[in-house]
Amino acid sequence: MNKFFIKKISLILMLTCVLTSLTGCLSSEERRKETGERDVYELYIACDSQEDTVTGIFMNTFADILEEKSKGRIIVNRYPNSQLGGDGEIAEAVQNGNITFVVQTTAPQVTFVPEAAIFDAPMAFRNLEVARKVLDGPLTEELKAFYEPKNLRLLGIADQGFRVMSSNKNVEQLSDLKGIKIRTMENPNHIAFWKSVGANPTPMAWSEVYIGLQQGSIDAQENPVETIVASKVYEQQDYIVETNHILHTLTLIGSPNVIDDLPEELQKCVYEAADEAKIDARAQTDERSAGRLEIVKDSGTTIIPYNETLFNDMKNSSESVWTTLENQIGKELVDLLRSEIAKAETELGMN
Repeated sequence: MNKFFIKKISLILMLTCVLTSLTGCLSSEERRKETGERDVYELYIACDSQEDTVTGIFMNTFADILEEKSKGRIIVNRYPNSQLGGDGEIAEAVQNGNITFVVQTTAPQVTFVPEAAIFDAPMAFRNLEVARKVLDGPLTEELKAFYEPKNLRLLGIADQGFRVMSSNKNVEQLSDLKGIKIRTMENPNHIAFWKSVGANPTPMAWSEVYIGLQQGSIDAQENPVETIVASKVYEQQDYIVETNHILHTLTLIGSPNVIDDLPEELQKCVYEAADEAKIDARAQTDERSAGRLEIVKDSGTTIIPYNETLFNDMKNSSESVWTTLENQIGKELVDLLRSEIAKAETELGMN
C-alpha cells in the first residue's frame, strides 16, 4: 500500500472521528446538514486484478460512469493489481470504510458474509443467459440483506463467465474424470465437488500451478478462460473442457458508511453507475471470451465444447454439495436459487 494513500486515509479517518464526536449519533442526512455538503467527494476503488481483465474493466467503467454522472463532484481514485492488498484485505478495508468500493469474486467475501457461498453451488446454470437472469432477480435482492449487517453493500453482480477445466486428458464423459489430479482453490465446497465427480482435487497456490502442470504433479486445473489465457497455463495442457461447473461471479461492493454520507443525488449516481457498469462488464466477458478461445485454438490446445450429457451427469453426482450448502447457509436460500433457475429456464424455453 503506497505511503501517500495511507497518509490520506489516516487524515480522512481522523477528520471522521472529529466530526463524529461533534455530531454524535446523527443520521447520515442530519450529519450532512450539520457538516455541510462538499463541492467534491474523493472516493476510492480497488481490485486485486490487472486493469486488462474483466475485473479491472468493471472497476474502471464504474469509476468513469460515476465521475461523469456526478458532473465532476465525485473523483474516484483507482487501485488495481493488488496495490492495496489482496481480495480479503480489500474487502475488510471496504467493511471498515477505508476504501469505498471493491470489484472481486464472492469467494473472499464468504468470511464476512457466509451466504455468499451460494455461488459455490456446482453445475447450477446451463448457460450464461440463465445465470444472468437469476442474478438480476430476487436472489441478489435477498443476498443484499445479508451484506448490510456486515457493513457491506452489494451494488451489482457481473461475471467472468464460467469456470472451465483444462486438462492433459480428454474428458467427454463422467468416467473420464476418475482419479484425475486437478488443482483447486482452498475452498471446501469446490474440493467436495471435484471429489463427488470422481476427481482427485489438489489445493495449490495459484503461483505454483504452471510449474505443477509442467512437472506433472497435477493433471488439470479449473478457472475462467480469461485466467487460463492470461496465465498461459493452456501451454501446458492438451485440452480445455467447457464443463461450465461454477459461475465466476464479479461483485461490486461498497461501503454503506461512505455511500450514505453522500448527498442523495450523488448516491443515486452510485447506484445508476453500478447498474450500467455491470451490463458493460458482462458484454466485455462475452467479447473477450471468444477471443481468448481463439488464442487457445491457435496454440494447438483442443477445445472440448459444452456437453449437456456430461453436465447433467456431473450435476447428479454433485447433489451432496448442494445439501452441504443447505446446512451451511440455510435451505431457504438454496431453494430460492433452485426455483429462480427453474423459472429462468422456463422463460427461455429450455424446459
